[in-house]
Amino acid sequence: MGKVANRPALEASADVLVIGGGPAGTWAALAAAAKGASVVLVDKGYCGTSGATAPSGTGVWYVEPTVREREEAMGSREALGGYLADRGWMARVLDRTYANMNELALAGYPFPLDEDGRPYRRSLQGPEYMKLMRRRVKQAGVLVWDHCPAQELLTDSYGVGGARGMQLRTGEPWLVKAGAVVIASGGCAFLSSALGCNVLTGDGYLFAAEAGACLSGMEFSNAYAISPTFSTITKTAFYTWASFYRGDGTLIEGAGSQRGRSVIARTLQTQPVYACLDRTTEEMRRWMRLAQPNFFLSFDRLGIDPFTQKFPITLRLEGTVRGTGGIHLIDESCATAVPGLYAAGDAASRQFICGGFTGGGSHNAAWAMSSGSWSGEAAAGYSFGLGRLSGKRELSGLRPTGESASVPVSHGDVRDLAAGVKRQVEPFEINLFRTESGLKQSLARLDRIWLEARGGLADSAADAVKLREVQAMASTARWMYASALARKETRGMHKRLDYPDTDSAQHYRLLSGGLEEVWVKPESAARQAAGEVQAG
Repeated sequence: MGKVANRPALEASADVLVIGGGPAGTWAALAAAAKGASVVLVDKGYCGTSGATAPSGTGVWYVEPTVREREEAMGSREALGGYLADRGWMARVLDRTYANMNELALAGYPFPLDEDGRPYRRSLQGPEYMKLMRRRVKQAGVLVWDHCPAQELLTDSYGVGGARGMQLRTGEPWLVKAGAVVIASGGCAFLSSALGCNVLTGDGYLFAAEAGACLSGMEFSNAYAISPTFSTITKTAFYTWASFYRGDGTLIEGAGSQRGRSVIARTLQTQPVYACLDRTTEEMRRWMRLAQPNFFLSFDRLGIDPFTQKFPITLRLEGTVRGTGGIHLIDESCATAVPGLYAAGDAASRQFICGGFTGGGSHNAAWAMSSGSWSGEAAAGYSFGLGRLSGKRELSGLRPTGESASVPVSHGDVRDLAAGVKRQVEPFEINLFRTESGLKQSLARLDRIWLEARGGLADSAADAVKLREVQAMASTARWMYASALARKETRGMHKRLDYPDTDSAQHYRLLSGGLEEVWVKPESAARQAAGEVQAG
């Protein structure tokens, strides 16, 4: 790692640095600013338009605060998630989401009215939502740097103290020194071309692991979403009212059930699959077009009526974006095990409220705004607690330099490395239908890709950013598969063909981490080891 020395082209100091400009990042920035903190927010794309939420509509886990409705909401997915969720966390998320959605209404979000004339606050239109959030962040005095992907965290003996990265437009570096950092950089969709997800390559996971944090729930990161073959849109709620067909027109039984993705995947391995939203009423069809207008754009351009005509579909990998794995949180402030480092949204493990299963929107959207708010508040408090120390720290970067990263890699090399990761994570027979032999073979290949990418030295700023993405994707995949090997059962979205049943003896969360050598252990064992270290 290298010390911060040469003055970068763009530099700032702040109480809190937020990495990521999606829902979690903007809520974190707002919360920190509301505490009186100075805040810098950096985004790989353009805050307000990049990421999975901005281009689409999303449901929200917004539940009225009655005992009956809250109990039903918390119990609705516990079984699907393998009973790994925590009701304490669920209740806190429901409370904070309810408050934040009401806050959005006061801030001017145009919630529609339901049939009784009351505001309907269980969904958000991404473009309007994120446009409003960007405006609110700017009004709060947050300094926003667009097209400035982070490349590494800065640390010292006290913990994390900022980050540095690259300006995509100029190729020049940037640096922010901060008392605390919130990683809200989203999940990892492995460049699968799902709408809004190509900026989501797991960068934050890598930064956190380099600083010494661990991850949890990474075995629950093999989410695939239905998409037309001619579109990148993976908003799958509408397929609840779809029928699925083989090429000869025969119905695929079970494809529309909660376990339907597996049925569709099995069929896609041998033949094309077609869908038709033919279980809808006229009223539902009008509502769908209003709720998700971008869903229908590609159909309208091609002259396809998805309500009456069959259209070809595929399954696009969305990894941890619709999975539940991510950076492990040690307490309700969304702190990691590294002092000064916090995580929120898809970058943080969602197991506390979803266990081993989630989907698009709903819980994910609620988690983003709730964890974003908590992390921003806590980061501000931590930074204030540093006092005079904050401006006197000697910080170093965590990315490999010198001999450890000295093998020149070209643009083509970086592209090939990214393709190599995709070949290990996208196939259903490896990632969805898991076996010990398949996981071990892929993990060995990913280890080799990691070593090559980790030791690479790109010859341009653009390729350096892409190489860092490859390192993050390879790391994410290694934590996924190592965790999947350790969980010798089927639970949540994690399916082991060689262990098809759920094992009550494995009712625990798995932690993972490590860079050169990946490790996995049950959360209970990790806590016991930490206690023994403290006692010693």
